[in-house]
Amino acid sequence: DPSDMSFEELLRVQSDARTRVSKKVPGGKRTAKPTKATLKQQQGKKGPLEMSAKRPVPFLRQVVPVRKKVQRDPRFDDLSGEYRPEIFMKTYSFLDSIKKQEKEMVQKQLKKCRNTEQKEKLQQLLNRMRQQEQAQKKQQKLRERELSLKRQQRELAKQGKKPFFLKKSEKKKLELAEKYAELKRSGKLESFLNKKRKRNAMKDKRHLPSQKNL
Repeated sequence: DPSDMSFEELLRVQSDARTRVSKKVPGGKRTAKPTKATLKQQQGKKGPLEMSAKRPVPFLRQVVPVRKKVQRDPRFDDLSGEYRPEIFMKTYSFLDSIKKQEKEMVQKQLKKCRNTEQKEKLQQLLNRMRQQEQAQKKQQKLRERELSLKRQQRELAKQGKKPFFLKKSEKKKLELAEKYAELKRSGKLESFLNKKRKRNAMKDKRHLPSQKNL
């Protein structure tokens, strides 16, 4: 009975009643708690699109293919450009002076060396250097001859004449003639001819029938 309650108890009951009324809406229904979808709608249509960070894991894992590295040799790769001997020799002409210094150093070591085994190795190295030097000079002469022929062909074309093209046999004859001229200038032609005669004689002797077969 409210008449028997104290003033403090009446205040507590009144406060509880206000709390219960505030939780109700007209019609006697309680207000539902706002859902996540409702909150997203309240944020506005112009807001950023929200997506779940939890993605389903596929049954088969997608493997990203890795491109295999292709090893290339710049000497034989078309991407390095066309090989032009005259440009190459001009660009790396400084190597000739380095090779010359190395050759002189090996010659000095060979003179001072007293060890037989080491001396033999140095001599082999020096011989190999000389062979490389001779081969390089030969290639240089071939290139110079090719360039000379090309210049002659261009001159003939400018004059309205038909350019000539040497066959392999004709190029071989020119090369041999230049070799003989070089040997003659250096005074080694006679020695070269004697060695060639001996080689030819040995070949002829091998082809002759032996006395057992007669």
